[in-house]
Amino acid sequence: MSLFNSILSKLGIGSAEAAEAPVAVDSSDTAAPAAAAISEIDVVSKLDGLAASSAEKLNWKVSIVDLLKLLGLDSSLAARKELATELGCSAEAMGDSAQMNVWLHKTVLQKLAQNGGNIPADLLD
Repeated sequence: MSLFNSILSKLGIGSAEAAEAPVAVDSSDTAAPAAAAISEIDVVSKLDGLAASSAEKLNWKVSIVDLLKLLGLDSSLAARKELATELGCSAEAMGDSAQMNVWLHKTVLQKLAQNGGNIPADLLD
């Protein structure tokens, strides 16, 4: 499973496993819908709840490291570089870890919103 799909899975957004698995279509079942509706997940409430119960003071709203830690995922530089590569970060931005982290945080929040996560506009700017 990709790192981004791990993030989606931890937040309960969509079915990360189903997105990677091929879908079998039974042509005799004409009543089946072509696609399932995406339900919106309140990401802020989920992450704020995790942060409130965390022993560490983690600010997921500004830090990709804190966001990954909050979800129980690897937040090492190597893991972040892997995630940045997966999401299409430029080589220039990846050459500067601070620039990469800012890009990665913004991109992860945007991708969460694109996949059914309810992210406030002020976090997407």
